[in-house]
Amino acid sequence: MILLKNITFPLTNPVPILAIVLFIILLAPIVLRKFRIPSIIGLIIAGMAIGDHGFNIVAKGSIDLFGKAGLLYIMFLAGLELDMAEFKKNKYKSIIFGFLTFAIPLGFGFLLCYEVLHFNFLASLLVSSMFATHTLVAYPLASRMGVTRNEAVTITVGGTIITDTAVLLILAAITGSVDGELNQAFWFKLAGFFLLFAFGVLFGFPLIGRWFFKKIKDDQTTHFVFVLAMVFLAAYLAELAGVESIIGAFLAGLALNQLIPHTSPLMNRIQFAGNAIFIPFFLITVGMLVDLRVLLKGPDALLIAGALTAMALATKWLAAFLTQKILRYSADQRKLIFGLSTSHAAATIAVILIGYNMQIIDENVLNGTIVLILVTCMTGSFVTANAGKRLAISETGKSTAPINIHERILIPVNDPEKIEGLIDFAVMIHSERETSPVFMLTVVQDEDDVKEKVLLNNRNMETAIKHAASTETRVQLLTRVDLNMTNGVARAVKEMLISDVIIEWDEKSSSTTDILFNSLFGTATRNVLDITWETVYVCRLKQPLNTTQKIVLVLAKNAQFEIGFKYWVKKMVMLSRQAGAKLFVCCSDATREALQKELKATRSNTEVSYRHFEDMEDFLVLSKEIGDDDLIIAVSARKGTLSYHSYMDNLPSKLLKHFRSNNCILLYPEQQQAEYLESGMQSQDLTLTPIQEQIDNLNKISKAVKKIFTGGTKTPGPGKTE
Repeated sequence: MILLKNITFPLTNPVPILAIVLFIILLAPIVLRKFRIPSIIGLIIAGMAIGDHGFNIVAKGSIDLFGKAGLLYIMFLAGLELDMAEFKKNKYKSIIFGFLTFAIPLGFGFLLCYEVLHFNFLASLLVSSMFATHTLVAYPLASRMGVTRNEAVTITVGGTIITDTAVLLILAAITGSVDGELNQAFWFKLAGFFLLFAFGVLFGFPLIGRWFFKKIKDDQTTHFVFVLAMVFLAAYLAELAGVESIIGAFLAGLALNQLIPHTSPLMNRIQFAGNAIFIPFFLITVGMLVDLRVLLKGPDALLIAGALTAMALATKWLAAFLTQKILRYSADQRKLIFGLSTSHAAATIAVILIGYNMQIIDENVLNGTIVLILVTCMTGSFVTANAGKRLAISETGKSTAPINIHERILIPVNDPEKIEGLIDFAVMIHSERETSPVFMLTVVQDEDDVKEKVLLNNRNMETAIKHAASTETRVQLLTRVDLNMTNGVARAVKEMLISDVIIEWDEKSSSTTDILFNSLFGTATRNVLDITWETVYVCRLKQPLNTTQKIVLVLAKNAQFEIGFKYWVKKMVMLSRQAGAKLFVCCSDATREALQKELKATRSNTEVSYRHFEDMEDFLVLSKEIGDDDLIIAVSARKGTLSYHSYMDNLPSKLLKHFRSNNCILLYPEQQQAEYLESGMQSQDLTLTPIQEQIDNLNKISKAVKKIFTGGTKTPGPGKTE
């Protein structure tokens, strides 16, 4: 108690301040994601809570140094991560879209701010330039759908280069004019110094960088420090030239773009440092400036927030619409362009924060921008996911070939006593077991007694090896020393070119601590699914597979459009033949046609019967037709992919509830890995689709009401096909 009395708030001691901020960086995105809030907004909200407008825990200005560094770093990454090669492929079309998505928001936004909201000239120009910029928050969704090669996506990425550069040029003029008169001498002076500075960075930095990387080889720490030094040098040179430092950081990113490959270890370190430290600190400092109580003081603040948000959405839609008409794109391509370009995030915060710090805009605009960011990111993700799905389905003839050509099966071992059932399943679906062994993986944490643990694990696996030998299957033991099972599995999948991962079903723990931990950080199964993109089987095997009467195969809508569709169909045919069980398939008509076509191509003689279902969850009404000896295989999907639907999140619990005595397998087909172009976004943010979830909930309610008034619906009987 005496120690607590000596603590005074707000804190000024850097040690507890750093501890608090780092715990916020760790926990805030995880906790707030449960409330469907993206990590970028989550960190801003956390900053609001600890600042003087919240609980006043951290003194104002105590982390400004880190915040300033984060501001520069986020603009540096914006320039570094731009794909210049993609821009060059469609540069003329990208220029058309870039001009439209810059000029339309700038023009209409200026009219709104100057004529309607009555801002002064500089404030109107700054806010309207904020409308013009956009960040590719929803790009990972397009990546998972497999449509990143579509021209609509490439010109949107290319247009980002145009609009970001143009916005920063306007920012240079605004910041340069704050302390000076807008006369002819000022413009000549600003243009002269800026051109000299830009020429030095864009042409001088690549020469220096090329020389440095040639002379200093294989020293990643020195390379990283060199890049940081060049970024802050460019930022300081920008200030000497009379413009804002973030312009220098952005140009440094463009200058070093060609010298740092996007897949290099150096790029990985740069992104890691930004996403782990610099960008979160910046977002927290922004949050400490925000006072959302202003929104409740009167209608003016709410009016500004609503007007800014509506204008941002409307002008970006108009730019996408005109691009569609000029370049003759489809409606889905227009929606995809709008979804990708409507999100405002990191660059928007940077521009507005500069204006706020220079007192060009007030706290009403700063608070309204936070609302704008939240709404546009949600809208952009929703539109991109839906348009990308329709576009991917329409291009099904151009579908990507499977990533894995050769079959290699991996079984991560948690409990050696439960491994026999997984081995039996692996043997039944393994078509290349004569040439390729089944890999059994154990992961050991790196501790002092790691050698003893490895030897103990190998001895524990002897029973499993003998069981595999009885089936004439070769087994190869793999041991990985890693932080946890998830990381070990991910490494083994990459190193061994694994095509199939067979893992044990996570049984729910009754421990309150385990339930809380899993709800925040995810189960081991969920983490494996998030980090691997190969075919994954999550198995709950309560009885021998050779006693299976029939295989109940439950297919999600659009399952036929995933790149792993043909592969798992072959596996199911093989499993049916090995187990001597017929297939009973529950799916939609479109999926049934695709499945029949694939079965015909494989020349399968398997007996198959079908049951029509539009919604995967409806198969639960068949519980009376499913016996205890039936194997239930539900073909699910990872979040954000073509065949994913929100009801899949509850599928494991429903299977456990209705079919507790059955063997159950969740099959996740091989799918596209997501690529990221926007710094500060985390992979879990892709799972945040509150708009889609509410639409799904409304559909469920409408279906329930319809059943009440129609007295229920009768399910048609199964129809057999040969």
